[in-house]
Amino acid sequence: MTSSIPNPGEALPHYVSTAPFDPSLIEPNTSGMAAFSKASQLKLMWWQFRQHKIAVWSGAFLVVLYLSILISEFLAPYNLHTRNIEHIYAPPQAIHLFNDGKFVGPFVYGREMTLDMDNLRRVYRDVPTDVQPLRFFCKGDTYHFWGMFEGRTHLVCPAEGGELFLLGTDRLGRDVLSRIIYGARISLTIGLLGVAMSFVLGIVIGGLAGYRGGTFDLIVQRIIEVLQSIPSIPLWLALAAIMPVTWSPILVYLGITIILGMLDWTGLARAVRSKLLALREEDYVLSAQLMGAGTPRIIGRHLIPGFMSHLIASATLTIPGMILGETALSFLGLGLRPPITSWGILLTEARSVSVIALYPWLLIPTIPVVLVILAFNFFGDGLRDAADPFK
Repeated sequence: MTSSIPNPGEALPHYVSTAPFDPSLIEPNTSGMAAFSKASQLKLMWWQFRQHKIAVWSGAFLVVLYLSILISEFLAPYNLHTRNIEHIYAPPQAIHLFNDGKFVGPFVYGREMTLDMDNLRRVYRDVPTDVQPLRFFCKGDTYHFWGMFEGRTHLVCPAEGGELFLLGTDRLGRDVLSRIIYGARISLTIGLLGVAMSFVLGIVIGGLAGYRGGTFDLIVQRIIEVLQSIPSIPLWLALAAIMPVTWSPILVYLGITIILGMLDWTGLARAVRSKLLALREEDYVLSAQLMGAGTPRIIGRHLIPGFMSHLIASATLTIPGMILGETALSFLGLGLRPPITSWGILLTEARSVSVIALYPWLLIPTIPVVLVILAFNFFGDGLRDAADPFK
């Protein structure tokens, strides 16, 4: 009987293949799963974000809106300060394409104004025989593009000798649409600057409080409790009153930004502190400490990325809060002042009930405020899910 036991000193058979390793032969995988397993973190986030259709459309809307503030002067039909004294409190005009069954293109009808002495108001009526075609990429009111050089080109202009008030005019005959376009530049950017300030304060102060703990944590928590216990409106009143009336509009703008940033960092600081209290006990934090990593590196490179989804959600919720804060301050007369124009300043035209009843189009600036806030909320919801694609 032949024994299968090899003799001492005899070389054993070699069963290891020398061919290049091919993982697909060991664990079959589809092309989609292979792409998923090899994708980077950013690509995984993008794939996850694309699944949230409302967030994608909201993000596209915000991108278009923020790009538009770069060319506000070109998009606005009129200059910011142009007054049409013959069209005070003129209602919005409708755009038409056909006149008497014939295609004319986009146009508006001219108007005639009469005085209603019973109600003491101006009444505007369209004149069907006065067809005023719109002009595109045309020469109109003079403006200073970003205050640097003079220009006259506009995207759309009224007909020669005509008028174009798609959203009506205010008490001085200024075009509401043009003022909304100009006001977006201030209302949208003040949110970004305020969020940047509040995030720096919240992450730095909350991160140190949660990671270090001890006396510093106690002091920070007491300061946060005092700030959060103060009613918002009286605090706004006090901080806004500090700014001298002799300040230029730019300084007032920066002052409002600082005020909003100082008020909104407390909630984020507490959220960061609570997260770091839990994450600082993890093994990778101990490993980083033993390797000699400093506190800023541990917090910035190891701890904060662990709850990035929460930070993204907080940012997208804070920006609308900043916009609403500026709108409320300006509406109360405590924020920005003319000649700066924002959506909050535009709403000061509709303070009284009688004005709203007679000229309801003065409330139209609330529409972009609502749309931007909804877009930020939907966009933040999609980013929050995309920041952690493995859940």
